[in-house]
Amino acid sequence: MGSEGHRCRLYLITPSNIVGEKLFPFADSMQMAIEAGDVACVQLRLKDVQDDTIRKVANLLQPMVQEHEISFILNDRADLAAEFGCDGVHIGQSDTPYKKARELVGPDSIVGVTCHSSAHLAMKAGEAGADYVAFGAFFESSTKPKKYSAQPNILSKWQKTMTLPCVAIGGIDTENCQTIVEAGADFIAVAAGVWEHPEGPDKAVIRYNEIFERLSV
Repeated sequence: MGSEGHRCRLYLITPSNIVGEKLFPFADSMQMAIEAGDVACVQLRLKDVQDDTIRKVANLLQPMVQEHEISFILNDRADLAAEFGCDGVHIGQSDTPYKKARELVGPDSIVGVTCHSSAHLAMKAGEAGADYVAFGAFFESSTKPKKYSAQPNILSKWQKTMTLPCVAIGGIDTENCQTIVEAGADFIAVAAGVWEHPEGPDKAVIRYNEIFERLSV
């Protein structure tokens, strides 16, 4: 980014299998992660499940996250984000259109938009009023199939011309994140890189933050 004081931050994404008997063990992992170091936000990402399932998971995780003054963002579902009192919603290109999502969550909530590897889509999202744009995938990801490939230079070019924050997503872990941070990502979105870290989620959060601190400008 080149601006003085810039420091990348961590954007956690939940795994998609944290339902049923896996929910409460995951809540313990979440507690470990958010107590270990700086986390900017947590996105609850559940696909192909009933609304009541999303509601149950949110009821458990949202208070825990917000108690730490971390933004709690729901994936896709602006209607439920409004109902739950989430801090915002993240929408893809094929989800609820930005205008409708904004109407549902209100002017003070966060609305982030997936833009794959397209600066054009990102500019359109920014002009519409998005609070951040997400680029990716940068690496192969176990969380989300890599339909789109993004290169670090999209972050560098974005930072030179735009002030809207950008999130980097897709297979980013503590071993490969340095080039993404150096390219200018404001946030790095991570799922497996934290939840499947061999030393545990708390150690992963600590490690990411050590890297961000070392590379901050």
